[in-house]
Amino acid sequence: MSSITPMVTTTAPTHYHPPSIDRITSLLDKPNSIHHLLQTHALLLRHNLHHHPTLDFKLQRSYASFNRLDYSVALFRHTQNPSVFFWSSIINSHSKRGLHHLALTFYTQMLTNGVEPNCFTFSALFKSCPIVTGKVLHCHAIKFGFDSDVYVRTGLVDVYARGGDVAGARELFDTMPERSLVSLTAMITCYAKRGEVDEARVLFYGMEERDVVCWNVMIDAYAQHGMPNEALLLFRRMLVEKVKPDGVTVLSLLSACGQIGALESGRWVHSYVESNGIRIDVQVGSALIDMYCKCGSWEDARLVFDRIGGKDVVVWNSMIVGYAMHGFRREALDLFSEMCRIGYQPTDITFIGVLNACAYAGLVSEGEAFFCSMKDQYGIEPKIEHYGCLVNLLSRAGKVEEAYEFVKNMKIEPDPVLWGTLPGACRLHGNIALGQKIAEFLVGQNLANSGTYILLSNIYAAAGNWEGVAKVRTLLKNSGIQKEPGCSSIEVNNKVHEFLSGDKKCPRSREVHTMIEEINQWLKADGYTPQTETVLHDLGEREKTQSLEVHSEKLAIAFGLISTQPGTTLKIVKNLRVCSDCQAVTKLISKITGRKIVMRDRNRFHHFVNGSCSCGDYW
Repeated sequence: MSSITPMVTTTAPTHYHPPSIDRITSLLDKPNSIHHLLQTHALLLRHNLHHHPTLDFKLQRSYASFNRLDYSVALFRHTQNPSVFFWSSIINSHSKRGLHHLALTFYTQMLTNGVEPNCFTFSALFKSCPIVTGKVLHCHAIKFGFDSDVYVRTGLVDVYARGGDVAGARELFDTMPERSLVSLTAMITCYAKRGEVDEARVLFYGMEERDVVCWNVMIDAYAQHGMPNEALLLFRRMLVEKVKPDGVTVLSLLSACGQIGALESGRWVHSYVESNGIRIDVQVGSALIDMYCKCGSWEDARLVFDRIGGKDVVVWNSMIVGYAMHGFRREALDLFSEMCRIGYQPTDITFIGVLNACAYAGLVSEGEAFFCSMKDQYGIEPKIEHYGCLVNLLSRAGKVEEAYEFVKNMKIEPDPVLWGTLPGACRLHGNIALGQKIAEFLVGQNLANSGTYILLSNIYAAAGNWEGVAKVRTLLKNSGIQKEPGCSSIEVNNKVHEFLSGDKKCPRSREVHTMIEEINQWLKADGYTPQTETVLHDLGEREKTQSLEVHSEKLAIAFGLISTQPGTTLKIVKNLRVCSDCQAVTKLISKITGRKIVMRDRNRFHHFVNGSCSCGDYW
């Protein structure tokens, strides 16, 4: 009988080796997520490494990078005798997030604990502090001998620039021992914010090195200060120099395209965004919607709107305001209802769109109800813009007496823009006496702009009171206010062409004026009579007719007719309100040529199709 002896297996004991300091340092330098960081923190605690100075420092900094300042501060409070590097890091973590009061509190505690700051401390403090605090810290930087450090001086330039002290910023900048890219960008930003574009441009073109931030600042300076063409040209140069644009670049470009109605350029920017992996978030999406609406393509705007995921109220506002701009009141109001039904809270911008939609459609009772609901239902205190919308609503509907009484009894002081709405409405609706009264009041109170003077002149001219016209012209001249010249633009083959009223040197001038003569023949054959009563000057009928023929929008339309294929939609942008003669002529041109003409004037969009306009002659 055999016996079976069980086989015994022995296993050598396992010895666990803790990870090295270098390994843990690597984990702390590049944590994948907050969960991963918490695991690393647990590892430190398990191996009693949480008091290791380097690891403790990196752990605090990593928590701050995930916006867990509470964890970062808790660890800092448990750090024994923190060095200046710990103090500077915790100050920087708060300063980067705009928490300058807390950053300053830590700085004060640091000094109280007998720890002297270094250049990194001051660089961190200057990131978000206001100019008053910055000037005090400037004194501290001088006291501790760091005011000449390139990083500290760069931070100081930024503080003074952000605070609007251009002279102080420039003095610090000019005395820098070494100018950094950041300090140059800060100085350019300072000039740009104040509208001193020429000074910004000189610094920009004098730079030996430029990063995308610097390009963005200069492009935005052009876009924000009425130089959209220059913004687009600079962007093209940016691409030539192989600097890759980012989302900030896109926002400035879309603003520039919207200002001049450059639809094809705007579409190119949109295509660039999609083909270069720039995410269309709510900010870029809102800018695209705004651009397309301002360029006359609300259809493209709606496509963008429908594709944006996680819409916020700004996206909804952009589309509502866009519909209102085009006079599509039903679409604007339906979108407003849908927005409220889903649960979004309207803002003051929402109601500007809604009230304008009502104004362009003559929906007086609905507009008044929306105005009242702002405060009663949504707790939004109406601003001057909302009062202006309601005055515009009443004025357009012919209720000029009611609008006048509303302005006189407003809770807030009406501004010249709001007052200026009334004389034009009075003239439009034939209440000449009230229009003259209001215009004379504005002139007498020095509240008149050039438009008010012109309206008063028009009122006198319509009555044949040329002595009154001459008097107003003298007052306008003596006031120093310049009449804004009529200017229209049209985009053809990705290039924007501009025309001034009476322009003899416009693009393809001879062909344009030949086209104008041909248009005049069309109009004459159709039985059209020029509305010479709208001409301000004391001229003969023929001279008045010739004056009307060369209004800027007519020159732009003529250029479009000779520069594009038959049937192509013409998109015109004008800086002033379209006059009644140009409105009537454009309707006839759309009928005669079979073309759609989209025109954006100072007030709204006009869609001319087959002899009619989307505004219903109510603008």
